[in-house]
Amino acid sequence: MTIIETPPGAPLAESCIPVLETERLVLRTPGAEDIPAMAEHANNRKIAEMTASLPWPYRASDARAFVDTQFHQPHSAFFAVLLKREGDLTFTGIASYVRRPGENAPEIGYWLGEPFWGRGLATEAVRAVIDYAFSETELETLLGAARVVNPASRRVLEKCGFQWSGVGLCQVKAVGASVPVDRFVLERRTWASIRAWGARGLPKRCRNTAGKTPLDVH
Repeated sequence: MTIIETPPGAPLAESCIPVLETERLVLRTPGAEDIPAMAEHANNRKIAEMTASLPWPYRASDARAFVDTQFHQPHSAFFAVLLKREGDLTFTGIASYVRRPGENAPEIGYWLGEPFWGRGLATEAVRAVIDYAFSETELETLLGAARVVNPASRRVLEKCGFQWSGVGLCQVKAVGASVPVDRFVLERRTWASIRAWGARGLPKRCRNTAGKTPLDVH
């Protein structure tokens, strides 16, 4: 994963969240340009019912509210997940970590539009967010959760090094009820011991130059 520093003059709220680049993806702060695609992909009951906070139906107004309020959540980071396609970038979903009330550590969250399922993109995105959290912040622990009826999400967490820690209940907005979930935890020391993620080193920094997109910087 490459970390591309935000160019000078960027809004202060965004300047603390870098652009992350992996083999197939670019992860950056969600912006207004993502709202149409975000609303299109998130308006899917199969996605909403497997996440805690997505409403269903999901409208453009929901996407705009998310973009406008993301910086107001402390101890959190949100990334739009963009797929590299022939020199272009295609919005595919969101990856994040968020510290919820009553929790002593942030929880990893992620969703991808249905057309992008089954290609390992969620695992690639979550690994990038984990690498950022543990190499660029002081976080010592990340939490994770997956509905017991969602083995695909559980596999993502397990492939990223999360260890099962028990079961519990989670309030799902789209369902309007609490549902059973498997809970997971990833400690910094565990991440450090399995950090290979394909034998790659820790993220290196490179400065984004004016007038270039992340795809121009390697």
